[in-house]
Amino acid sequence: MTKSWNETQAGTKAVWAGEKDYLVHGATQIPVIPSVAFGYDDMDEWYEVAVGRKKGHIYGRNTNPTVQAFEDKVKILEGANAATSFSTGMAAISNTLYTFLTPGDRIVSIKDTYGGTNKIFTEFLPKMGIDVVLCDTGDHEAIEKEVAKGCSILYLESPTNPTVKITDIKRMAQAGKKAGAIVVVDNTFATPVNQNPLALGVDLVLHSATKFLGGHADALGGVVCGLDEQLIKKIYHYREINGATMDPWAAYLIVRGMKTLSLRMKKQEENALALAQYLQSVSIVEDVYYPGLETHLNHDIAKEQMKGFGAMLSFAVKGGVDTVRELLPRLQFSHRAANLGAVETTVGPARTTSHVECTPEERAAMGIPEGLIRVSCGIEDTTDILDDFKQAFQAIKMEQ
Repeated sequence: MTKSWNETQAGTKAVWAGEKDYLVHGATQIPVIPSVAFGYDDMDEWYEVAVGRKKGHIYGRNTNPTVQAFEDKVKILEGANAATSFSTGMAAISNTLYTFLTPGDRIVSIKDTYGGTNKIFTEFLPKMGIDVVLCDTGDHEAIEKEVAKGCSILYLESPTNPTVKITDIKRMAQAGKKAGAIVVVDNTFATPVNQNPLALGVDLVLHSATKFLGGHADALGGVVCGLDEQLIKKIYHYREINGATMDPWAAYLIVRGMKTLSLRMKKQEENALALAQYLQSVSIVEDVYYPGLETHLNHDIAKEQMKGFGAMLSFAVKGGVDTVRELLPRLQFSHRAANLGAVETTVGPARTTSHVECTPEERAAMGIPEGLIRVSCGIEDTTDILDDFKQAFQAIKMEQ
């Protein structure tokens, strides 16, 4: 008996979903179609496609077959009915917000969102006459109270970047729905393999596809999906007019990367948990943040709504920036770079990665110390990652 996608596991979806309709000439891989325009001899057919009454493509800023294959794969992995893509993750976030917000609207979110997202909340939306309320992450009662006052959008990120804080998505979705808000969740850190917010009552799910979906740090992209096709159509319309279109070559690279998403996440999570547990024993480390640790503030919530705890962790060191300067260059198997989600372990302080746009005072207000180091664990052998961090810490100790 043929299985439906709902009966298929995430690993199989990551490999097969969204590709069959785009295979041509007997190929087993989707083609990269760079054509800007798509021609028609039949004028009536051209019109029907142009106005959306018939499937097809007319212009690359609107749609593209390679890009659509990517959208379909994400849609199936997240259990959505529709998806649309963007040139970057921030394009997905900003276009989604700007689609639905107008002057006089109110949006409720949390203080610990990614730095670029936070800048939209604190710098750009207020200029548009939009009331932005940022609550302490994890304070569910405060969020519910603010949402109950009325809002157009409830925007969440769980786990957060870079402190991997957890929000009870199902509980917040219920509060948002009760208030008539559109509930949006950035699911980049968790990935569809570990968390499906739509199943928890959320309206829209976002990803920076640049990160874990692509997994190889070689392509930029973003995507939003949802159950309500009309919501996605509105976002698509905003994007097609404003032009933040995904490149077909980037779409191909991300689709190729997604085939190993499930495999990568299993190893990366194994490494993240092992490293987090080791860091708890290091005297120079003040705090370790990882949802898979039982000491994590909302470990129980994470355990309830996530299938795995992800590959992201962060830790704060004594001595702040000075210690960061000494420690990170000593790591042999880590890129010191402003990226995450790749097969290679990548490290960096929030002051130069997730929240480089923010001032030290703004980071402090969000609970991000200057000595916080974000780690995106790769697929290296666990013992090598641990040995690498051990020798780096030992080198610092010997010099003190």
